[in-house]
Amino acid sequence: MPKAAQFLPDADSFEDDKGVDLEVYQCSGCGLVQLSSDPVSYYRDVIRAAAFSEEMKSFRRKQFDDFVRSYNLHGKKVLEIGCGRGEYLSILRQSGVDAYGLEHLEDSVEKCLKQDLNVLFGFVESNRYKISHYPFDAFLMLNFLEHLPDPNATLRGIYNNMSDDAVGLVEVPNFDMILRKKLFSEFMSDHLIYFTKDTLCTTLVINGFNVLECNETWHDYIISAVVRKRQQLDISEFNKSKSKLVNELNKYISLFEDKKVAIWGASHQAFAVMALANLSGKVKFVVDSAVFKQGKYTPATHIPIVAPETLNSDPVDAVIVMAASYSDEVAMILRRDFDRKMHVAVLRDYGLEHVEK
Repeated sequence: MPKAAQFLPDADSFEDDKGVDLEVYQCSGCGLVQLSSDPVSYYRDVIRAAAFSEEMKSFRRKQFDDFVRSYNLHGKKVLEIGCGRGEYLSILRQSGVDAYGLEHLEDSVEKCLKQDLNVLFGFVESNRYKISHYPFDAFLMLNFLEHLPDPNATLRGIYNNMSDDAVGLVEVPNFDMILRKKLFSEFMSDHLIYFTKDTLCTTLVINGFNVLECNETWHDYIISAVVRKRQQLDISEFNKSKSKLVNELNKYISLFEDKKVAIWGASHQAFAVMALANLSGKVKFVVDSAVFKQGKYTPATHIPIVAPETLNSDPVDAVIVMAASYSDEVAMILRRDFDRKMHVAVLRDYGLEHVEK
């Protein structure tokens, strides 16, 4: 196959222009199809001939207008990753956004600046790469991802330069169509990766984006995906829940003197609660039916773990049941088989529930 699709040989360079073998592999895990070869030397640069197609210009104009309208991007900062000479960026600007471009080929950057386009020199090499004027409200990446030797690093870098609710438009050549039509000539040294709809969605999802749409477009030659930056989970409520439970447990235990309180349940959940509530020295023992746990101690708090029969030989005033999905069964056993004067409370997800005698 040709060793490159750009920077074509002239009459003086025939001697140095040799064909290359392309080896095509598929990942047995995610299914992604890719070449084993190194990227072409100019993989960071975007070189496109789309400026010569009036049909493509018309297609992009409508596509960008729809994208801006659908996701309320009017007046907001939108970045094209790999903007080339501004072929699409100039159209994007007409859609009413604050359009920026990022391009690695210096000659292309200069040509963009001469068109009064807001174009920055650079390439997103890693998740730590910072782009001037970030965060952006949206991004475009049009037929560029397939050139990259480490698309994950670039996508994670884009993620970190976007605002919390940012959206994106990502397009790649359509390998589903290439397979259907057996277009072997679509393999090329410049394209290291061959995305189907499934593998494109997988790639976007594992790099922090939720896929809102994914469709074949432009005569089925392109897979077009609209994504939104996935929000990080908010676990601050865990602290509030923990504080509430700790206060509730300690208040309940304080009602009984001389450590006359036991816990039933030696599970990982119970161990966590005991440790976070600092129950060492406040609970007499932990009851559990599992023989292999009896005679041991709870981790971190070092409370002895005993058999249920200990409640008869060494009675307590109260038992706190921390047996997760078995709690109701344990509470029933306590009421049926042990001193009915003993207080019983069950740890629920909403706090302590006192079981009637």
